[in-house]
Amino acid sequence: MTADGPDGVPPLHLPRRTRMLLYGSLLLLVAAVVAALAIGPGTTLSPLLAVAPVLAGATTRRARVPLLVGAAALLAVGLLESANTQLPASVRISVPVTVLASTLASAASVVLVAARERELFQVRTVSEAAQRALLRPPPERVGPLRVAVRYVAAAAEARIGGDLYAVVDTRFGVRILLGDVQGHGLPAVETAADVLGVFREAARTEPDPGRLAERLDAALTARPDGDRFATALLLDVAPDRGPVRVVNCGHPPPLLRRAGRVSELEPPFSAPPLGLLGLTGDEYQARAFVPEPGDVLLLHTDGVSEARDAGGRFYPLAERLPGLHGGSPADLLDAVLADVGGWVGDSGLADDAAVLAVRWEP
Repeated sequence: MTADGPDGVPPLHLPRRTRMLLYGSLLLLVAAVVAALAIGPGTTLSPLLAVAPVLAGATTRRARVPLLVGAAALLAVGLLESANTQLPASVRISVPVTVLASTLASAASVVLVAARERELFQVRTVSEAAQRALLRPPPERVGPLRVAVRYVAAAAEARIGGDLYAVVDTRFGVRILLGDVQGHGLPAVETAADVLGVFREAARTEPDPGRLAERLDAALTARPDGDRFATALLLDVAPDRGPVRVVNCGHPPPLLRRAGRVSELEPPFSAPPLGLLGLTGDEYQARAFVPEPGDVLLLHTDGVSEARDAGGRFYPLAERLPGLHGGSPADLLDAVLADVGGWVGDSGLADDAAVLAVRWEP
């Protein structure tokens, strides 16, 4: 993100419909000035010039723009009144005062909006820095895998939420985590940071993926707000191209695309999310599968699978994935998110969405 505008404010980008409305208003204003010159003595349309600085203020984040336009409008009022000497004194006084008040109000509004946008820009900049520190983009190639990840926050200004991911290359193989913390806002981000910190350390010391999941569960339980939980998928890719082990902690199952067909890798049994294992007394168990060259495994959070269209229907990721094409995992994820965007339309995502794709290279 760059701030090319005044005083660190991003440049103003008006939607096409908004620009058309402003252009239409400007044309009406010009027509009013022409009509004012043609109207006979005793009447005037010059009060309409008070709209000029308002229109100027809507197209800029610089206060001097509506001030300059207002000054030009005052000059035009003076010329129109000098050419129409039969106007009442009350009109000759009230019109310049109205234009001046409109000019000052428009300039003040521009200053206020620019200050708020500057503050929002700073918040988003800090948020992006936090996202880069917390959710580190994985390398494109890790061991036998090509990896890509995409994260979309439901609130565009937030840039980061409770969804999390990490890819760690260890002596045990490649360890991948994708998760979704319960809740929203700063508490969810703090919980995600704790989970990621424990994962990045434990992934290098704990050989068993089930025990690794239990350590993440214990870390969540030990938090002061121990009632918060997180669904998660742990992927353990052996360095010798052996069976891949998947631990599902109450998360939507990953999708395996092989030879044009898509299947869900259901866990061997239902397991609770991280932070709730103590309620069942069970252990996290892994499901193994043997990858083949060209296989693509897609991990996602419920921000994707629970995206709804205008009719309230959930996005059928498993059904639509075979028809989505991409030359690389990154291209495939872009195609998935574009398809989800078309599915939800103007309503947008109801929750943050994270998708991660891995492909086994020959």
